[in-house]
Amino acid sequence: MTFSASVDVESWPIAGSFVISRGSRTEAHVVVVTLRDGAWTGHGECVPYARYGETVEGVVATIRAALETFSGPPDREALRAAMPPGAARNAIDCALWDLEAKRSGISVADTLGIVAPKALITAYTLSLGTAASMAEAARVASHRPLLKVKLGGDGDIERIAAVRRGAPTSRIIVDANEAWSAENFDANMRACVEAGVELIEQPLPAGKDELLRHLDRPVPVCADESLHVADDLGHLVGSYDAINIKLDKTGGLTEALRLRKSAEALGFTLMIGCMVGTSLAMAPAVLLAQDAQFVDLDGPLLLARDRSPGLVYEGSLVSPPAPALWG
Repeated sequence: MTFSASVDVESWPIAGSFVISRGSRTEAHVVVVTLRDGAWTGHGECVPYARYGETVEGVVATIRAALETFSGPPDREALRAAMPPGAARNAIDCALWDLEAKRSGISVADTLGIVAPKALITAYTLSLGTAASMAEAARVASHRPLLKVKLGGDGDIERIAAVRRGAPTSRIIVDANEAWSAENFDANMRACVEAGVELIEQPLPAGKDELLRHLDRPVPVCADESLHVADDLGHLVGSYDAINIKLDKTGGLTEALRLRKSAEALGFTLMIGCMVGTSLAMAPAVLLAQDAQFVDLDGPLLLARDRSPGLVYEGSLVSPPAPALWG
């Protein structure tokens, strides 16, 4: 058997634009790793994220350098030890899971002991905008059961109220992307309480987590940018009520499973999230998200088109991956 690997960069147009507190974009740039071992092939996708100092070029270079050190498919635990968490390791790790499933004929779900993985309701993201534009976006999306609302700091009280008016029956979670401060936290929290918001993601900048210990949190607060791997959990206890696990932060499904287990033992509410990518990036996360309290795997829904075959979305219901896609 001969082992080989390749790395490809793909651009996928976003439907409209995707706007958060740190900026906007109209394309999703993803990196795909393909591992070949004789007749078997495995694929993994990652999304480099500038917030964590990543670039597409840098991630590609890191992946190529890592793969050159292996004469065959690396052991996933050895890979986890050899590479830091992040997008590059994620793409290799997920490709390894897929390759192992194809080679053994045993699905990733079966390997994980997931009996009959089920379809899940995913949040649907509303981009940051004016209160009026977000009210209209909420009205258009009001048939969806769970909305995730991007916030930006100043004006968030009006945005939260506007979204609730636009979608009076949808469940709502909000994502401040580190844009709040200790000074406006209480007022924004009150607005969330009044709107029936169920979860607030990363209100304060990462590194200021300790402040949350001293602030009232009638709506649960979820760590995103403050959390990457299982070893981060210790300093979050008492500051956060929930965590958002993303494969591009953990550096793959292998570490994400470890993180989930540790978080559950500590009593955190679980959210499984994503960057804006295609179904290939979401597929392993759908398995990770089985029985999680919140699921935010709407990346393909935000694209103008998805890869084929892709995940099956029926409204906000996303089905587990078929083997032809991944796993």
